[in-house]
Amino acid sequence: MNAHEKWAHSLHTLPLVAILRGLPANDALSIGAALAGVGWTLIEVPLNSPQPLKSIEAMVDAFPNALVGAGTVLNPGDVRDVHAAGGQLVVAPNFNPEVVREAVHLGLVCLPGVMTLTEAFAALDAGATGLKLFPSELIPPAAVKALRAVLDADTVLLPVGGITPHNMAAYLSAGASGFGIGSALYKPGMGALAIHENAMDFIATYGGTIRA
Repeated sequence: MNAHEKWAHSLHTLPLVAILRGLPANDALSIGAALAGVGWTLIEVPLNSPQPLKSIEAMVDAFPNALVGAGTVLNPGDVRDVHAAGGQLVVAPNFNPEVVREAVHLGLVCLPGVMTLTEAFAALDAGATGLKLFPSELIPPAAVKALRAVLDADTVLLPVGGITPHNMAAYLSAGASGFGIGSALYKPGMGALAIHENAMDFIATYGGTIRA
């Protein structure tokens, strides 16, 4: 599957992006296996982690069905570096049209960070695959509902920042498509068993919310 086929599959199965900020490259395979083993296929290694491209390259090779890439992608050069490492996902905390255009040019899934409708429409016009609503601490469910009311129904909205199993339901009810999940899932130094348990908590909560 190409990047966008993997993305479409994940949106229908488990639209949760694992944000592995601070991941040591030596832990990439064990942490990746803990996620992939429970069907978690969206994996982001922020570029301000130690040796992020090495981690991405290792996980791309080991988990071919996963959509692996980078976060904190701030310029077109970063996009090219991620692509060269085999990454297929580009996530940013902000909207930089040059980053989006380079990701589109290289066939990558691109999720720029936005807070306002002006940013959202500009990012979509530039070719963004979906929108990272960041930081979600400043974008409560009521704001997501307001965004959803004016954006196209198929626009992917992923709140990121402070997401836990306890606040997912309110965001999903407001129209969120999924989430980016950071420190509530993974912190540096965490072992594979701990991330496995955290991942299962998020999967169970997400599945239970959808069934409800």
